[in-house]
Amino acid sequence: MNQCGVASGSGPGAAGSRSRPCVRRPGPRWRWLSLWLIGLLLSASPAAALKLEVEVKGLEGEQKANVLALLAIYQERNDAALSGARMQVLHRLAPEQIREALTPFGLYRVAVKDSLTAPTDRRGAWVATYGVDPGPPARIAAVNYRIVGPGAENPAFPKEFPMKVGDVLLHSRYEQAKSDLRYAASSHGYLDYQLLEHQVLVDPVSNGAVVNLVLETGPLYFFGPVSFTQDLLNEGLLRRFVRIKPGEVYNPDRLVSLQSRLLATEYYSQVVIQPHKDLTGKSQVVPIEVIASRNKANKFRVGAGFATDIGPRLSLDWHRRYLTPSGDKFHTLLSLSPGLSRFDFDYRIPIRDPRRDYFRINPSFSHYDNSTQKGSIALIHFGQSIVIGDRWRRDLGVDYRYENYEINGVTQPAVNELVPNVSWAKTVSDDPVYTTDGYRIKFTVLGAVGGIVSPNSYLSGLLDFKWIERVSKKYRVLTRADLGATWAASVNDLPASRRFYAGGDSSIRGWGFDALGPNNPLNDQTVGGRYLAVGSLELEREIKGNWSAAVFTDFGNAFDPAYPEVFNQSVGLGVRWRSPIGQIRLDLAFALTTGQGPSTWGLPPARLHFVIGPDL
Repeated sequence: MNQCGVASGSGPGAAGSRSRPCVRRPGPRWRWLSLWLIGLLLSASPAAALKLEVEVKGLEGEQKANVLALLAIYQERNDAALSGARMQVLHRLAPEQIREALTPFGLYRVAVKDSLTAPTDRRGAWVATYGVDPGPPARIAAVNYRIVGPGAENPAFPKEFPMKVGDVLLHSRYEQAKSDLRYAASSHGYLDYQLLEHQVLVDPVSNGAVVNLVLETGPLYFFGPVSFTQDLLNEGLLRRFVRIKPGEVYNPDRLVSLQSRLLATEYYSQVVIQPHKDLTGKSQVVPIEVIASRNKANKFRVGAGFATDIGPRLSLDWHRRYLTPSGDKFHTLLSLSPGLSRFDFDYRIPIRDPRRDYFRINPSFSHYDNSTQKGSIALIHFGQSIVIGDRWRRDLGVDYRYENYEINGVTQPAVNELVPNVSWAKTVSDDPVYTTDGYRIKFTVLGAVGGIVSPNSYLSGLLDFKWIERVSKKYRVLTRADLGATWAASVNDLPASRRFYAGGDSSIRGWGFDALGPNNPLNDQTVGGRYLAVGSLELEREIKGNWSAAVFTDFGNAFDPAYPEVFNQSVGLGVRWRSPIGQIRLDLAFALTTGQGPSTWGLPPARLHFVIGPDL
C-alpha cells in the first residue's frame, strides 16, 4: 500500500505547512521474490564438501559385505552433494538397514550401537560408527512341505524338503530350494504347477522359524508335432535338427536347445519357438511351431596381419551362409603375403548332424617364396568331416595334388599325386582366444601308392600337440611337440612339400621358416627329412593389465637316416599383449647350436619373431 500525504494545517498553502515523505512498502509478491534471490545467491556460493568415514564393527565376510552394500550412509559417504542434514537422516536409518541386511543369514536378534562423531577441526572428517552384535541365528523349528496333484508321486520331486529342523535359517538356501522345485515341475511337463503356499514365519521371541511350502503339480503335458514356418531350407534337412519326438514329456529346455542349434548354423538371424499350449485340449499334447527368419546370405571380412616367417599379410574372406535348400554353403579365403600366398575355396554339404558334419570339396592354391622353398601347390580335396566320440573331429578324404617346387635354388621334379588321408583332431579350451587351461591335438596319416597317379609310394604320420596350463594366478606354462615319421625308400622319393623341416615362428624360434633339417654336404643346404621331432617349453608371467612376459626354449630338428643328425636348440624371451583377436607376441630367440651369423656383444646369434593370433 502506498501512503503519500500533506501535514494538517489551516489549508492548502497555509504558513507552516510541510509535506510528509512518500513511503513504499513491499507487497507479498516482492517479499517472496527477495527471499528467492537470497536463497539463490546462498546456494550458488561455494561450500566445502563434507568428509565422512563409516565403520562397521563386529561383522566379517559375506555378512559385512551385504551390510555395506545396503547401508546408504556408506554408499553415499563420498558424494560431493552430501549435506549435514542428509547425513543425519542416513545415520538414523542405518541401524534398521543393518538389521535388514542380516536377515538373509537368519539373524533376527541383531543389536546395533551407533554413533556419529563431529570432526575436531575444519579439515577433519565426521565418523559414523556401528557396532553390530548379530546375535544367535534363527533355526528351523518346523517344516510343512507337500507335493499335491497328479504328479505328487513323481520322483522328480524330492520326498523331503532340503532344509531340516534344526538347520540355520538361510534365506538363500530356501530360495534355491524353491527354485529347484519350480524347475523340477516345468522340466518334467507340469506346466500349470502352482505354489499354493510358500512362506517362512519367524518368531523373534523363540528365535525359531516355520517353513511352509505346498506345490500343486497340475496335469502332465507332452510334446506334439514340430512344424516349421520358414522359406529357406527343405523339410528333410530341418528334421535333422529336431531331437524331440511326439509323445515325450514336455521340457522347455529341449526347445531352447533346438533354438540354439538352428541359430548356430547361421542360416537364420532369428528363431522363435512357439508352443501352442492353447491347442492341447484334453490330450495335454502341445504342438510346437518353429518360426525362423533367414540370415543375410553373405558375410565379408578384410583382415591384415604380420608374422616373421611370411611377412605382412592381407586377407579377404567371403562366407556364403547358404546356397541351396539342402543347406550347402561355401567359404573362400584369399591371403596375400611375400612368403606365402594362398587361395582356398571350401564347399560344404551337410550330412548326419548338419550342425557339425559335412562332406567337403576343397580346391586350393598356394605359392611359397621364402629362403628355403619357392614354388606352387595346386590341390583339390574331397572328403568327409564328422565329429565322433568325445568331441574328436575325423577328416577322411583324398587329395589330388600338383606340385612344382625348388628347394634352396634346386628345382625339383614336378609331381602329380593322389593322396588318401585321414586325421583326428580335438581342441579343448576354456577360452579360444586367450587360453589358461586347454590343449590341441591332431594326428594325421597320409600316403601315396606308386603307379596310381603318384610316382612313388610312401606313408607318413604326424602328431601335433600343444598344451596350456595356468599354474598360479599370474603364471602360464605352454608346451608344444611336433612328431613325424615317413616310410619311404629315400627322401628323394618324397615331394618337397611332404618332407619335414624345422625352424620358424611356430617351430624352433631363432631360425627362419623351414630353415632347419638334414643338409646336403655338397652345398650345406637343407633338403628336408623323413623324421621330425620338435619341442618347446615356455613360462609366461602377467606383468600388468594385458601385458605379460615370457621365457622359452625350443629344441629338436628334422632328421633323415641318409644325413648326419643335428640337434638344435634356442632360448629366448618375449613380451605379449592380449588383444581381442589373440595375443600379439614379440620374441627374441638366441640360436645356441647351428650358426645364424656372427654373435653380438658376446651373445649367440639372435632372431626376432612377431606373431598375432590365438593360443590354440
